[in-house]
Amino acid sequence: MEEKPGIVAVELDHKRLVALLQKSKHRMSWKDIRRIGIKGWLFALLGAWVEKKLGKKVGVSPGAEMLRAIHAAQQVHAKVALIDQDIEVTLRRFSKALTWKEKWRFLVDVFKGTVLKKGVQFNLAKVPSQKVIDKLIGEVKVRYPNVYRVLVAERNEFMAHRLARIREQFPDDLVVAVVGAGHEREIAELLKRYLKRKTA
Repeated sequence: MEEKPGIVAVELDHKRLVALLQKSKHRMSWKDIRRIGIKGWLFALLGAWVEKKLGKKVGVSPGAEMLRAIHAAQQVHAKVALIDQDIEVTLRRFSKALTWKEKWRFLVDVFKGTVLKKGVQFNLAKVPSQKVIDKLIGEVKVRYPNVYRVLVAERNEFMAHRLARIREQFPDDLVVAVVGAGHEREIAELLKRYLKRKTA
């Protein structure tokens, strides 16, 4: 980092941070269904499997970029802020929001992508361009509106609010936020709006 931040905010919650630091994943069991719902439970299992496969393909373990940000913060003696919503809250909301239509569309899209090789193509080893990100987000909005609302829009609002509070509490500190490429633009726009309200 060229400038030394006072605070490094990362797209993690406490549970995900603990799992990353311990280098172990919580093994999903039937008991977890009661807490997060059957759809959230299945999504968590599928997500873990996809992360593992993609991680092997690109040679980067899931969450590695967040751990690098935390280690960089420790090197310059910066505070670390966890700004993401509790993963269990997100999964519970996902379980309630996902519709049968979206589940069917998911199966169709998986078939098209894996068998027919259709859809947006990009190099997994590189951060996709903003144009590709916008196209992917746009497709999710249209085909999976409830998934987008719970996994992207609501979390963007949550993280932007957290960043606004951090800015309010520590006005003299340089704050660096590390979030996924699909969240960056909207969080930045929301944060500007929230901070403008506070100064108006």
